[in-house]
Amino acid sequence: MTTANGRKSIFITGAASGIGAETARYFSKRGWFCGLYDVNEMGLKSVAADLGAGNFHAAKLDVTKRADWAAAIEGFSAATGGKMDVLFNNAGIGRHGWFEDVPPEEADLVIDINVKGVINGVYAALPLLKSTPAARIVNTASTAGIIGAPQLAVYSASKWAVRGLSEALDAEFRDLGIRVTSLMPWFVDTPILDMGAKAGSNEKMSDQMKANGATIYPVSMAAEKAWEAAHGDDIQVMVGGEAERARFMTRWLPGLVRKQIKARVPPRS
Repeated sequence: MTTANGRKSIFITGAASGIGAETARYFSKRGWFCGLYDVNEMGLKSVAADLGAGNFHAAKLDVTKRADWAAAIEGFSAATGGKMDVLFNNAGIGRHGWFEDVPPEEADLVIDINVKGVINGVYAALPLLKSTPAARIVNTASTAGIIGAPQLAVYSASKWAVRGLSEALDAEFRDLGIRVTSLMPWFVDTPILDMGAKAGSNEKMSDQMKANGATIYPVSMAAEKAWEAAHGDDIQVMVGGEAERARFMTRWLPGLVRKQIKARVPPRS
């Protein structure tokens, strides 16, 4: 069995693509042992090949299922000697469209993965984190977790929840020696930008963004910021200049932000 052999370790959900995959590559190049977990097993194999033999433990994980979490944690623990330096709760999905056009079942899935999946991860990983000095939890939230985003209402709600959970646990876990940080990306060039109002929709968020000339940051920037979130002191780590600007504006000019958001909502066709 592949083992960490004393290396620091990171457990990554949503590791088959996007921010999770790029973060695995980034940490692995710096000598870390990576746990790769996703429902997309083909994607996991591709990322594992990039990392090379001996540098990872990989397994299928549906973050909504506690039994999957238990099995994944057991395998990771065996590979790392019962340690986990970083839990990266990164798995997430979104649905883009008018609130009433997103099927309730799809809204449920967003909450189940983006919120309940993170909570499940903290419960499952906590024993290993408590056994590891200076352990860290990094939860992927979003700039949509500080600005309510029209046509991303349920997604935005899920990311506000992740940010609130992270802030509460960072305080609560103080005496356990575990820090909890939110990674707060602006729009990053990942498959999540292809979200539609429902699974399989031909109307993609990325099409609207391109038409509007929106700023989209490279996934490499998110991986660098994930490293910062795992090592720095900030409770929120913003990804991209637009994310930094959004945080500033919501703090000092919240009324103006709300006015601008309403003005930019497209008319219903």
